[in-house]
Amino acid sequence: MMNTAKKYKVKKQSVSPLLSIFKKAKEDHNKTEEMFDLLGWASLPAELKFAVQEDVKAYYDELHGRYSTNCAYVQRRRESVDFWVKSYLDGICSLDTAVHSVQIKPL
Repeated sequence: MMNTAKKYKVKKQSVSPLLSIFKKAKEDHNKTEEMFDLLGWASLPAELKFAVQEDVKAYYDELHGRYSTNCAYVQRRRESVDFWVKSYLDGICSLDTAVHSVQIKPL
């Protein structure tokens, strides 16, 4: 029998799961805000930003080559979001109207 020293696994100091979640959320928020800036929508109120947030994330993903779509439904949704956001920025409609028009209705 050989006399060998027993090796214990050393636990690495890992980042707590909560901190990694916060870090990921902050990165996502920064990417979304960057896309709002690129679109010229940085001055939108939080309500309207929240209503179009998923659309803006999709713009960001497509801009960075993660996917590309030419689906007619996606194109109509983008045109609708663009129309209502620009209408709000131009003062043609109220904030409530714009938010209500771009919200995705649950099935």
